[in-house]
Amino acid sequence: MNITIIAETGGNRLHGVTSQLVGAANELGGTITLLCPGGVGEIEASEISGVSKVISLKGDCFSSFDSGAWSTVMAPHCDGIVIASSSPTGRELASQIASKIGVPVVQDLTGIDQDMKMTRSVYSGKAIETSTASGSCVITLRQNAFESAGSGGNAELITVDSTSEVSVAVKEAMAKAGERLDVSEADIVISGGRGMGEPANFSHLNEVADVIGAAVGASRAAVDSWDEIPHSMQVGQTGKTVNPSLYIAVGISGAIQHLAGMRSSKYIVAINKDPDAPIFGVADYGIVATWEEALPSLKEELAKL
Repeated sequence: MNITIIAETGGNRLHGVTSQLVGAANELGGTITLLCPGGVGEIEASEISGVSKVISLKGDCFSSFDSGAWSTVMAPHCDGIVIASSSPTGRELASQIASKIGVPVVQDLTGIDQDMKMTRSVYSGKAIETSTASGSCVITLRQNAFESAGSGGNAELITVDSTSEVSVAVKEAMAKAGERLDVSEADIVISGGRGMGEPANFSHLNEVADVIGAAVGASRAAVDSWDEIPHSMQVGQTGKTVNPSLYIAVGISGAIQHLAGMRSSKYIVAINKDPDAPIFGVADYGIVATWEEALPSLKEELAKL
């Protein structure tokens, strides 16, 4: 039996429910293929126990969620029993894929066995509905209803790029090859906030980063304000949590959600023109100045190290 699982993602990373979907599939037996929309979490997915193959689906359609576009790219890779999370995104995708490949769909399952006997609660949990499927179908499973699969897998990883323009795909591949270290992996991070004034001024952060081998991050305010600052740079509760040896915050006031993503850094330097900015409450060293005043001196002194 072939089983295809649609990975659930959130915050630009693999969601924990994906491991639960694999755990349920392991109980069914068969060969498991995991689809990663947009390539998110492809490495982590390949390490989930029981997964035989991971297909990393790249393409311009994955820049934002569109169930019609996503299902068109994903449907050709769906075979046998197709499993998704019963999240709003998962349910919508499941319905679209089932329609495209011409099989039934059963939503919100809380139980399933090797004989494809499926259960789900109905009437606000007052009753249990039981059904059975024969042959291919698409199902969605409720979060926390199944045990997670373990780690330690070593699945084959395949990348499929469905970008509409070949030139765009090539440019993305070249950019990926030469991109800076991700903020979640870097030992030194320098981040900018809305206090930088405009996205073009992040080039000054890049210059400092080049001197010290740092990754460049951003606050949520900067990401939300400027399209030129991608979400992949965001540090904070709704972005990436970082734990570098040195974190330099420039023009960041220090909202609670940002502090949640960086306050565990070993050493924090804050640059802000507002002496009452909350960021100074967690900083080991604070400089009250504009970025225009501080960054040239910072770059000069760092270059001497």
